[in-house]
Amino acid sequence: MSKRAVAEPGRKGLSAREVTIAYGGGAPVVRELSLDIPHGGLTMIIGPNGCGKSTLLKALARAVKPERGQVLLHGADIHALRGKEVARQVALLPQSPLAPEGISVRDLVARGRYPHHTLLRQWSPDDESAIAFALERTGLSELGQAQAGELSGGQRQRAWIAMVLAQQTELLLLDEPTTYLDIAHQYDLLELCAELHREGRTIVAVLHDLNQAARFASHLVVMNAGRVVAQGPPEEVMTAELVGEVFGLRCDIVPDPRTGTPMVVPHERTPAERTPAEGARRQAEDQPI
Repeated sequence: MSKRAVAEPGRKGLSAREVTIAYGGGAPVVRELSLDIPHGGLTMIIGPNGCGKSTLLKALARAVKPERGQVLLHGADIHALRGKEVARQVALLPQSPLAPEGISVRDLVARGRYPHHTLLRQWSPDDESAIAFALERTGLSELGQAQAGELSGGQRQRAWIAMVLAQQTELLLLDEPTTYLDIAHQYDLLELCAELHREGRTIVAVLHDLNQAARFASHLVVMNAGRVVAQGPPEEVMTAELVGEVFGLRCDIVPDPRTGTPMVVPHERTPAERTPAEGARRQAEDQPI
């Protein structure tokens, strides 16, 4: 029997090393990407549609295996670790998950406790506490017995977020978590992420709203054409030049009047065929794996 890999106690965090990912023999979606997720940080990943953000997040959660390169969890190859071991440390909320028909909100949230169960350890008071905590933090305590399929889109999204909170992992990966939420609940969710970050959790979220990302992130990662093109503190990363090159948008960057963080004020769309980002994307598609 081969010896299983174990995470190294002295090496904290999640990282990618020269990761390349493609689907069905097509052009790579992620190309030779290396990235260290700051331990205990609130990392926001931004980039244009199709640049590989969601694929990277899945790879970091062990949901997609790279064709080349490695994802490391505390220094160990994440694909050499047992699935439940990873799930006790890393939780992923994908885009548009589907709930089983007829399942209650509470039962959906309870599924987040599965990684903590073994043949010898089944349901316990710890599970009840975790579910109650998750429902309370997402404002769903009064809807625990409701069917998930009867909820509004925003309520259903909060139920999925409650499920990953109930998983009680140190690393939380969220793919466009503000989808379906109105503006007030978007900020509720992002404030919750900030609170969890202050409590010591490592959070990685893919966002489309540049101003929300810059306002809440402690570390900002910008992707384009399957690669990381910039990363660091938002005030250093978010520049008019970067927004123009990556998103094809002429803009000003001004301080947010409430927080002082960078705020994008758009001018006009740059024609796609003129942007360096579009050129980089087309060049990437033409290259072999």
